[in-house]
Amino acid sequence: MQYRTLGRTGVQVSTLALGAMNFGRIGSTGQDEATAIVDAAIEAGINLIDTADAYSDGRSEEMVGRAIAGRRDDLVIATKAYLPMGEDPNRRGSSRRWLVTALEDSLRRLDVDHVDLYQIHRWDPNTSDEETLSALTDLQRAGKIRYFGSSTFPAYRIVQAQWSAREHHLSRYVTEQPCYSILQRGIESHVLPVTEEYGLGVLAWSPLASGWLSGAIRAGREITTSRSGFMPHRFDLDVPANRAKLEAVERLAKVADQAGLTMIQLALGFVTAHRAVTSAIIGPRTMAHLHSQLAAADTVLTAEVLDEIDEIVSPGVDLAAEEKYDTPPSILDATLRRR
Repeated sequence: MQYRTLGRTGVQVSTLALGAMNFGRIGSTGQDEATAIVDAAIEAGINLIDTADAYSDGRSEEMVGRAIAGRRDDLVIATKAYLPMGEDPNRRGSSRRWLVTALEDSLRRLDVDHVDLYQIHRWDPNTSDEETLSALTDLQRAGKIRYFGSSTFPAYRIVQAQWSAREHHLSRYVTEQPCYSILQRGIESHVLPVTEEYGLGVLAWSPLASGWLSGAIRAGREITTSRSGFMPHRFDLDVPANRAKLEAVERLAKVADQAGLTMIQLALGFVTAHRAVTSAIIGPRTMAHLHSQLAAADTVLTAEVLDEIDEIVSPGVDLAAEEKYDTPPSILDATLRRR
């Protein structure tokens, strides 16, 4: 396992991070298997575990807490807040009122007294940067979080938050967690240049593109990944973007074969090859998934292989941009762009 510095924090984290979204209802991974996955990941050298309060309505955090019991100090624990945690309209977002409550809930579920990285799961257009950063700074000073970061923020919001922190003399986001894979390269043109400029660590989610780059999805095969039931529209071949993804996958499979790599090694090696990326977040649902992904821990792609990937999916291009959740609201809602 390789390690890189998380932004400018000085904290060393593994280039593969363990994502816990599949723990619980979303991935149907039970406690025993989740604990076994965590055990094996730690044994392989992974020291960063990423979860969120909204994953299976808090169940993922509870399972992570049980799995890391007795060795919390050896790990970098990251969680998130923002997504709805109930019907009450104030049990969501990034207001001070909610973040204080949400963090206490997460600490209780994780059974820890602090988290190393607390992330705002999405940009909240209803809350000012000053409000959110002020709350996070106070929680940091109280010792309940060590650092805080953003997740899936558009580039201009990352810049705005950095400016706001400086303007109001508050602590700043030190990481960004964007969607990034061979099939979703849009952040190369806007987000990654910004994270490099401000020295943010980058934790890339969905490096296997929801299973498209796992090797399981090929032309002529029935799509049977766990995601096909959870997000069926992402695998419907009547959708032009999905046909484009399948065409790219077929070409990428040939590149992988010629290089003597699995598709997973190709996909994860591509993400960690970018100099702005700190870690790729893997989200295994089973031990078999974990082992296939750990095989990419030390994969280094040659310049020739990276050039071949560029010919299949051009740098800065998303094959399905709407799946990344970072589209500005005015693009999605006509009332926000029309008088």
